[in-house]
Amino acid sequence: MPNNFYFYFLTALIPLVIGALYYSPLLFNKSWMKANNFTDKDLEGANMALIFGLSYVFGIFISFAISFMVVHQTSVFGMMMPEVMEKGSTAENAFNSLMATYGDKHRTFSHGAVHGTITAIFLIMPILAINSLFERRGWKYVLIHTGYWLITLALIGGVLSSLLVWG
Repeated sequence: MPNNFYFYFLTALIPLVIGALYYSPLLFNKSWMKANNFTDKDLEGANMALIFGLSYVFGIFISFAISFMVVHQTSVFGMMMPEVMEKGSTAENAFNSLMATYGDKHRTFSHGAVHGTITAIFLIMPILAINSLFERRGWKYVLIHTGYWLITLALIGGVLSSLLVWG
C-alpha cells in the first residue's frame, strides 16, 4: 500500500471532471446524444447525487486498479508477499535494496499516461465494442466513449505513476 494512498481519492475525481468537460456542449454532447439516441427530455429526472456518488466510488476502484498497471514496483512487492511484510526478513531487506536501486525507475507522468492509453485501447475499447455490437450501436458510440476513457485513464495513470510513494 502506498504511503500517500489519498491520491486514489484525488484521481477518482478525474473521470467526473473529464466527463463534465468531454460530454459537455463544448465538446461531444451533441455527438454523444445522437450516438445514444437521447433527447434532452430523456436525461431529465435522474438522481444525480446517486450517479455522481457511485461514479466517484467506481473512480476509486479504477484508480486502485490502474496503480498496479503503472507502478511496476508493486508487482515485485506482491511477488515477495507475505515474507516482505516481516520486519528484518530476508525478503524485506531484498525489497528495500531493490527499491533503493530501482524504486524510481519508470515513475514519470508520461510512463503512467502511456499505460493508461494502452489500457484504454486494448482493454476498454474492446469491451465497449463488444457491448456495442450486441446493443446494435454504431462505431461512433465506441469511438466517443473510447476517447473519453483514453484521456481519463492517461491522466489517472500519469498522476499515480508520478506521485504514489510505496514503502
